Amino acid sequence: IATSGTTVLGAFDPLEAIADVCQRHGLWLHVDAAWGGSVLLSQTHRHLLDGIQRADSVAWNPHKLLTAGLQCSALLLRDTSNLLRRCHGSQASYLFQQDKFYDVALDTGDKVVQCGRRVDCLKLWLMWKAQGGQGLERRVDQAFALAWYLVEELKKREGFELVMEPEFVNVCFWFVPPSLRGRQKCPDYSERLAKVAPVLKERMVKAGSMMIGYQPHGTRGNFFRMVVANPALTRADMDFLLNELERLGQDL
Repeated sequence: IATSGTTVLGAFDPLEAIADVCQRHGLWLHVDAAWGGSVLLSQTHRHLLDGIQRADSVAWNPHKLLTAGLQCSALLLRDTSNLLRRCHGSQASYLFQQDKFYDVALDTGDKVVQCGRRVDCLKLWLMWKAQGGQGLERRVDQAFALAWYLVEELKKREGFELVMEPEFVNVCFWFVPPSLRGRQKCPDYSERLAKVAPVLKERMVKAGSMMIGYQPHGTRGNFFRMVVANPALTRADMDFLLNELERLGQDL
């Protein structure tokens, strides 16, 4: 399994190299592109998914970066042997009778674990018809542009520290409050810094001003993860985010 767009850092695995290994050993390659798969719609950024065409299966969630209505998830298969039906189909006589007058292959409920589900593809089709391919591409490109703008503005301000240079639209950073600035060498610095994000999250929620996620990652203490995906966001919103964090954390 390779990942294109991890949940926290927004990282992309090297698909070509992984596909080489899978081809060499006869392994099935599945790509979890639930978060990052929509990047394929961008001519500018689709290189992040180079090699995905060699996958045997791909998971993709248009309800994430493309903001299709929840839920809208797709499992794409290279296999053409009706694999899902062979894996999951039970031909339950009380639901999927095999002696119907039409092609019973149309009973798609016998292909999936859920049996019944909403018609996810309709949401994607309607959005694509309304926005067009170029419209969806602009949506992806705008998300990248705003994420990069946020990164550059963040670097200009005292008290903000990037966890890493982002590869995607996940901007991960610490807000270092005044009481901790310049104290990186103190033995309890990391422990105290990890307590900042939960406090600021509580304050922003109670103020009703923002909703930004935070989490630890490996040995790193809690940090904020601003995911720039909403197509209605602007640079003014990015500026507000930074200003509001400074306001909420000025006494810490």
